[in-house]
Amino acid sequence: MRIISGKYGRRRFDVPKNITARPTTDFARENLFNVLENMEGFEGKTACDLFAGTGAVSFEFLSRGCSLVTAVEKAPVQAAFIKKVVQILGDDNLHLVKGDVFKFIAEDVRAYDFVFADPPYDHPRFDEIPALILNSNLVAQGSTLIIEHSKAKDFSNLPGFSQRRAYGSVNFSIFIIGS
Repeated sequence: MRIISGKYGRRRFDVPKNITARPTTDFARENLFNVLENMEGFEGKTACDLFAGTGAVSFEFLSRGCSLVTAVEKAPVQAAFIKKVVQILGDDNLHLVKGDVFKFIAEDVRAYDFVFADPPYDHPRFDEIPALILNSNLVAQGSTLIIEHSKAKDFSNLPGFSQRRAYGSVNFSIFIIGS
């Protein structure tokens, strides 16, 4: 895993071979973060990474200046990897929640500036996830929600939909809450 830009930019970490996540490609991640940077920047903002996997997106938010990043990951191997990288970086602005994303969405009361969700494409509840987040306390007026998905999905009918970006086989639907 490579952190692309920011204070930890160009740092690389060896991902365990037994990891079950499908990491967002460097190409897609770099382009997405360029779009988000041009929209509003990251300095002092808060971010939540749901289905964090390797934590690549979490670490990108952290590296680019977010003051608080919450990574939610249930799988033990992925959660242990995120925890290890946090310890190596020595940055206490990343908070790991090892648990179920659906429970987190339902119970967390903090609103974030950015919420990123990259569920497994074959997750049985995939189609529910954007609406669950949009109707949760995780987002507030001015929050940005990003859903990573395959080209087969279309969330443009949901409130706050702003744009869809495609980078190879990776698609992002971006929502601006309150727009």
